[in-house]
Amino acid sequence: MSTSPQVSGQRAIYVHLDQEPEVTEEHLPALGYLYSAISLNLIRPHNARSVLAAGCLLGGMDDLCGYAYEACRQSISVDTIGNWVEFIDSIPSSSDGTTTPDLPKPTIFGLYAQRLKDDVLHFLVSTLPEFLDVHHAPLDRLPGAGPSGRDVLLQIYSRVPFEMFKTAVESPSFRVDPTGSDQARFKFAKEAIELRKRGIARGSGAEETVVLAFGGGNAGGSSVHITRKMRKRPLWKVNA
Repeated sequence: MSTSPQVSGQRAIYVHLDQEPEVTEEHLPALGYLYSAISLNLIRPHNARSVLAAGCLLGGMDDLCGYAYEACRQSISVDTIGNWVEFIDSIPSSSDGTTTPDLPKPTIFGLYAQRLKDDVLHFLVSTLPEFLDVHHAPLDRLPGAGPSGRDVLLQIYSRVPFEMFKTAVESPSFRVDPTGSDQARFKFAKEAIELRKRGIARGSGAEETVVLAFGGGNAGGSSVHITRKMRKRPLWKVNA
């Protein structure tokens, strides 16, 4: 990428983007912002993430980054959540013990990476169930009716990476019935895990399970717990 034409008497500045896949040809409003703030008007949902990546890479564009981030946040919807989940899952995690737990690994998005992670999780936990109206799903559905909001929610959760799935379902803020009961979350988790066995968890060598804890030891916490353990490999006895 060059910020100026390569002609006599001018200096061309090159930025190598081989290691930055988020900076695509859609980043052009960020370059335009170097010359005029009117380029903010060119930011759209389809290019906002690339513009944010370019703005963070070039630096010194706080207004542009803030505008692009807000466009990213507003673009999270039932139609785009799959793409956003894939993006969030690609961001390096700090949970492997190689970095300080409170400080995420550096990414091109800087502090916006964690903000986007929080936004996607909030959408999964709170906004999506409300948008799909799973709290008040009718008990009886007409024959031939399309998928219910609950069906759509199950399909989305069946494709979410495990750690995100675990965090979302274990959250007491995840309400799939009018009362937000643990029993409803437990039932939903069981159904989602059955779908996951035939999809994202298939062939992973791990088994996902959900348990519902009873008793008074979960004050302020969750009574629904999602676990994953590796399946034991069968042992074969060979006679000499």
